[in-house]
Amino acid sequence: MSFDLSNDPHRRFNPLKGEWVQVSPHRAKRPWQGKEEEPTLSSKKEYDPDCYLCPGNARAGNAENPEYKSTFVFTNDFSALKLDTPSETINNNDLLVAKGEKGICRVFCFSPRHDLTLPEMQLLQIRRVVDLWVDEYTQLGAREEINYVQIFENKGEIMGCSNPHPHGQIWAQQTIPDEPAKEMKQQNMYYENHGSTLLADYLELELELDKRIVAKNKHYVVLVPYWAFWPFETLIISRRPFARLTDMSDEEKESLADIVKKITVRYDNIFEISFPYSAGIHPAPTDGQEHPEWHFHMHFYPPLLRSATVKKFRVGYEMLGTPQRDITSEACAQLLQSLPSQHYKERS
Repeated sequence: MSFDLSNDPHRRFNPLKGEWVQVSPHRAKRPWQGKEEEPTLSSKKEYDPDCYLCPGNARAGNAENPEYKSTFVFTNDFSALKLDTPSETINNNDLLVAKGEKGICRVFCFSPRHDLTLPEMQLLQIRRVVDLWVDEYTQLGAREEINYVQIFENKGEIMGCSNPHPHGQIWAQQTIPDEPAKEMKQQNMYYENHGSTLLADYLELELELDKRIVAKNKHYVVLVPYWAFWPFETLIISRRPFARLTDMSDEEKESLADIVKKITVRYDNIFEISFPYSAGIHPAPTDGQEHPEWHFHMHFYPPLLRSATVKKFRVGYEMLGTPQRDITSEACAQLLQSLPSQHYKERS
């Protein structure tokens, strides 16, 4: 009997992290044919007088948002990191260790509209968000204390988002965080062994096989990674290997806005709801090094599995052993690729 990836339990290697994921495809081959949900239309208004992020509204410490018309960014009023943190280390027998960590936390609103998420915005509006990403990466990364700029979005209450006004966050800090640090190590090892970036070779292989591609344009491809853990996890990879947000041409910025819209619209169309996820960009560190091994990419980690109410949790074996998934990356990619490119609200 021959080994079959679509039916037999197996492990898949994640070369970006150097970790494994357990896949059990025989448990749930067609997760999207479970419980069906009625389309849930947003009841949010364009402006909420009680919203912490809407234009003109009050914030903590007597701060007040300007009457902004496009994107808006400010230093988080309740920052997890601070620039004036003492640079000290506590070490008790190499067992109780702590180090002071300097950093800046920023919040950015996609638009003044309280009711518009990324997939519902026009391309020009998303391009302004991309421009903001580049500007913040440039300005924060230029600071001597900052070695990594992590840009991310938690979409939806289920992902712990504390404010329904569509927004993202930027944590810029002294230390390279664990996830990009793992990726840097793996990408560097691959580059030293092969003379090319890990993601350039991976993307070439995925395009050749054409089993996990969701959408593409001139400068980017979005696919379900071979090693995906989350049910509808995707990865945006630039066709041209570049390391930093500042390396993008205007055309590549335009294409990034386009590919972000392509995947987020497809997400909303799966269950015809505003699809929750955590998403983040992984550019190269801003530590003054060249990083020829680094290849620009963006992760999307959505938790929903079979419906708008059935969520994938990381519990039991996954917390104590190895991350595990039931549905294959190939099955999820086929579903995402087959979904309409027009948002469900525009079709109704």
